Amino acid sequence: MTQLEAGLEAVLFAAGDAVPVDRLVAALETSRDALLDAAAALENLYDFENRGIMLLRLEDKLQLCSRPLYAEAARRVTESRKPPSLSAAALEVLTIVAYRQPVTRAFIDQLRGVDSGGTVAGLMEKGLIEEAGRLDVPGRPMLFRTTEAFLRTFGLSGLEELPALPALEENEQMELEMEEAAEQPPSEMITLTPPAPQPSVGEDTQPPDAPQETE
Repeated sequence: MTQLEAGLEAVLFAAGDAVPVDRLVAALETSRDALLDAAAALENLYDFENRGIMLLRLEDKLQLCSRPLYAEAARRVTESRKPPSLSAAALEVLTIVAYRQPVTRAFIDQLRGVDSGGTVAGLMEKGLIEEAGRLDVPGRPMLFRTTEAFLRTFGLSGLEELPALPALEENEQMELEMEEAAEQPPSEMITLTPPAPQPSVGEDTQPPDAPQETE
């Protein structure tokens, strides 16, 4: 282990939380590339020797944590309770925020077809989502995004590691574009495909059934 690797290990151990890479660079008086190389060396060393600790990458931050294999034993010692599992509604809202962030609550409600206020508040209390400013439209609705706790909970180093979404059907894509257009400022409105020509006189002009609200 080099002096830089040992210093990085000491700093992360003392911090006890995720530390930005730039802050580590300043503290250890080294270059960004050298620090990232040291982090990779530590990560490989812990994995190769199957250490009880591991180096976790959370986007542009680094953190030391216990290996998941020993999580239950660590939990018993620290007497911390296992966090409750997320409900189907919470997972649904969290998925929307993760893939479409930053989003407003109105967008979440439109996509789900139900009021999501309580679920959004619950996810904020758990630290999985947070406020991310306001949308620049009349009313200035609040925007939401995922947090470091979200990445840590689902074992992700960054949002780019989220699994790809399945391709949307044509009608689903149209509905999504319409919902996004409703939240854009006038200068950024999305142009939608014009409707098909109406039938001429003499043809069946019975209007289609109104769409049903999704539960």
